[in-house]
Amino acid sequence: MRSAKARSDLSEHRKVSLPGYRTKQNKAQHKKHLAQAGCFWYNFQMQTSEKKRVGIIRGGSGSHYETSLKKGGDIITYIFENLSDKYKPVDILVDKDYIWHSNGLPISPSDLAHKIDVAWNVSHPSFSSILESLSIPTIGAGSFASTLENSGEILREHLKSLEIKMPRQIILPQNARAVLEKFPAPWKVGDKLVKTFLELTELIGSNTSILVEEFISGKVASVHSVAGFRGEDVYTFPPGNVFGNFSHDEREQLIKIAQDLHSHIGAKHYLRSSFVVNKRGKVYLLDIQSIPNLKSGSHFTEACESVGAKMHNVVEHILERALVI
Repeated sequence: MRSAKARSDLSEHRKVSLPGYRTKQNKAQHKKHLAQAGCFWYNFQMQTSEKKRVGIIRGGSGSHYETSLKKGGDIITYIFENLSDKYKPVDILVDKDYIWHSNGLPISPSDLAHKIDVAWNVSHPSFSSILESLSIPTIGAGSFASTLENSGEILREHLKSLEIKMPRQIILPQNARAVLEKFPAPWKVGDKLVKTFLELTELIGSNTSILVEEFISGKVASVHSVAGFRGEDVYTFPPGNVFGNFSHDEREQLIKIAQDLHSHIGAKHYLRSSFVVNKRGKVYLLDIQSIPNLKSGSHFTEACESVGAKMHNVVEHILERALVI
């Protein structure tokens, strides 16, 4: 038989060991642990709920459908991999019948007012108007800027007031002679450089839809500009994607033109302007782009790093600016 002391010691041991039985000290520790766990869960929930939901609008119809899907996918991937601590990407697909989808289910655009905090539209500019009518902050080119971006002829006419030149072009020429009378070889047809009259004749004869553009030989560079970055109305990065040796004055000239262009066409957030400078020093605008390339190692990445910035900081600035303007 156990002694009275042994029975007492065993009883105390059981009091401590039995599940559900706690001394005052254990109860205090338990409450402390519960409080700590509660704080952790509260903070976790707050961090999750405080993430801004970025709806990436992509798809639509027309010739840019596939391009829109790809660009939108790149943005979704970039936010998920680099900004997921603050932002949650939400894929909003508009199919070729203009039916909107979220998480694979059809939705009405008005539903997005409760599903996202900001939209990044890489589809048709009319979608931006729909989103803005719902008071959803939107990143992307407006209707006017998008028209200029996708029509070289309209952009060329619009830029006459800024005295910015673009390579000449002919849409659907009747024959090669009509092109030659307007500007000499070489010519650009899509991505192809055409050097001879015979080759141009064959291309025009075998294509029902063709655009022939004047080829300007010279030094090439792109300038990225972001509204409001580092406290400037339009912050321009140093010229990048450079082919050729640019003087200091030429670089400054490109930066000035890019700033004026950004303001003149009303780019709200981002613009990439590509230029060529011929051997006489004349500057020609090649094209503009309102959606940054967020791929690793892109020219935009290099432009950010050239001024001591990380691309994710610039992208975050674009998102935050959209939320407050």
